Amino acid sequence: MLTFQDIFKSSFLENITSVSLVDMLLALALAFGLGMFIFLVYQKTYTGVMYSSSFGVTLVALTMITTLVILAVTSNIVLSLGMVGALSIVRFRTAIKEPLDIAFLFWSIAVGIVLAAGLIPLAVIGSVCIGVILLVFVNKKSHLDPYIMVIRCIDGEHAQAAQDFLEKQVQRCVLKSKTVQPGEVELNLEVRLKGEDTAFVNALGGMTGVESVVLVSYNGDYLG
Repeated sequence: MLTFQDIFKSSFLENITSVSLVDMLLALALAFGLGMFIFLVYQKTYTGVMYSSSFGVTLVALTMITTLVILAVTSNIVLSLGMVGALSIVRFRTAIKEPLDIAFLFWSIAVGIVLAAGLIPLAVIGSVCIGVILLVFVNKKSHLDPYIMVIRCIDGEHAQAAQDFLEKQVQRCVLKSKTVQPGEVELNLEVRLKGEDTAFVNALGGMTGVESVVLVSYNGDYLG
């Protein structure tokens, strides 16, 4: 007669102990620590429109989940083949609004894989190097970013005078568009500032023939 013990007497129960409890806890603890490091770097380097704290928590969870999955895969060859088939049917339809967010997602996944493979120094040193590089290149001075300036003048002569004055006050000035209407000329220019001081905008707005001046930051996707 087939007993309850015979039903579960298989390699399944034996494979449970293939990854020790100490290894599991150590890997998950390291994954949590590095995931928090990735989360903090994400907070410091975020430059989007609206910060999402849930995405930061997702980075921590993704690191730990990836570590858990890879630990399971490395402990059983049969399980690894089944995992590939199971994950191949998963579809993610959440839109990634910021290109840099993709780098953080891959970073979290890579750290989880490397940790589960036992390459702890590679995961730690690699994460530190990536974090430093992101902090240096993303948190650059804001005045180096491009700005869009919209100048409205009463005629073309005053518009040219305003543009000449602006070119002397900024590091770079490129005319993007020019709109001419009866009694009004509108200039749209891309500028890069010399520093953080924007007092020249007030001087430009006070020039004769200038109706309004608008200076807005520009990242390629939105104005604000």
